[in-house]
Amino acid sequence: MNDIETTFDLIVIGAGSGLDVASAAAEHGLKVAIIERDKMGGTCLNRGCIPTKLLIHSADIIETIKKASVFGINVNGYSVDFDKIMKRVNGITDTDSDNIKDGLKQSENPKLFAGDCKFIGNKRIAIGTNKDEGEQVITAEKILIAAGSKPRIPKIKGLSEVDYITSDEALRLKRQPRILTFIGGGYIACELAHFFGSLGTEIHIIQRNDMLIPNEDKEISQKFTEIFSKKYNVHLGYTAQYISKNTDDVDNDVEESFKVVAKNKSEEILEIDSDQVLVSVGRIPSTASLDLEKTGIKVDEKGFIQVDNYLEANVKGIFALGDIIGKYMFKHNANLEAQYAYNNILHADRKTPVNYAAMPHAIFTSPQVAGVGFTEQELIKKGIDYVKSAYPYIHTGMGEAIEDKEGFVKFLVDSKSRNILGCHIMGTDASILIHEVLVSMRTGDGTTDSITKTIHIHPALSEVVARAAGNFRMG
Repeated sequence: MNDIETTFDLIVIGAGSGLDVASAAAEHGLKVAIIERDKMGGTCLNRGCIPTKLLIHSADIIETIKKASVFGINVNGYSVDFDKIMKRVNGITDTDSDNIKDGLKQSENPKLFAGDCKFIGNKRIAIGTNKDEGEQVITAEKILIAAGSKPRIPKIKGLSEVDYITSDEALRLKRQPRILTFIGGGYIACELAHFFGSLGTEIHIIQRNDMLIPNEDKEISQKFTEIFSKKYNVHLGYTAQYISKNTDDVDNDVEESFKVVAKNKSEEILEIDSDQVLVSVGRIPSTASLDLEKTGIKVDEKGFIQVDNYLEANVKGIFALGDIIGKYMFKHNANLEAQYAYNNILHADRKTPVNYAAMPHAIFTSPQVAGVGFTEQELIKKGIDYVKSAYPYIHTGMGEAIEDKEGFVKFLVDSKSRNILGCHIMGTDASILIHEVLVSMRTGDGTTDSITKTIHIHPALSEVVARAAGNFRMG
């Protein structure tokens, strides 16, 4: 069968945040195609923030049960139904994804193309179906690439020969690992370690850095590492050298085990046996399979699409957003960029640069971590004058009520203008508390005055933010 070529006004590659742009453009009257080779909803819904947070809620409940005796509540044991936890999570995400797909199937605009795709010429995209049907070719003057990212796989001897998992497979496991070894100590590894560890899995984390979550403010990373190291087996300063797998037949039941050999700078060897290995050393853009060079799109040395302040690539009319451009690899950032992409695609005469001010993030571990703006080490490196303030949860009424003895809020403020340069929180509901700071930084006057002059409910936990904001000694 010969290739069929169809022309659209806009083609969107990726049905995560790109779907928002596709739907809005279709409502605006454009003829839109959307291409997705996987489940609808993108990484966040299917393999990222939504399923992990559903899992982590189960872990948080267990943590509450374990701590109940502190508050005079005696719990006479509990059991974990791993299968029920996983079925609940995947049932929710699969239903949401299927509902999106069903809705698109019934729609002629935007029109869904399911399958792999690649560029075969200037703004021409081939979508693979099967050998009998051949390829379908579509083209458009305007194209948005929102194909996301995937786990980065390091070059470790033996890794390609064993059945390791990434965060993708971890969310679909049928059986809870008895011993789980993580390669990497960033936020994804720590979130999943919190989940599996709270359920009773023995956790090992091999981290080449001297701290976990090293991209956070140093005081946060140090305290977090200290807390996590008391819960789990954290091996700092080690790099995985070799991974192998053994298969044993025990009473006609085949059992597999993994051996990870790691080494530190002092040439000390670490050997860990576990029944599962999870690789979590970052993510890479999903650009390799798109053949972007066929349409002239430039990428950087890591494969991220290079875009200008308007999210437009070097080829006029081609835009990109989300993980695939590598600016901020968060779903809330992709949603923000989607709003600008929609405007800039439809209104070339009044394009607006993306406003990334006060871009926050959170890590849903125990304790939670949240941050916005510069870290202290970044300010030192840039030579920016600043003053800092920190205040512990436990010195507030609610902090004492919930017995959060480790949590704290840290502000970094410009020593002259009093503008908030950064805020970093570790502790209960950090992901919620950070929002008061975000409002001040993005839509308020940008100073701690917006916080300190606001009436805070006593004894709500938010008082810790207000006290940290008012704890400065300005020069």
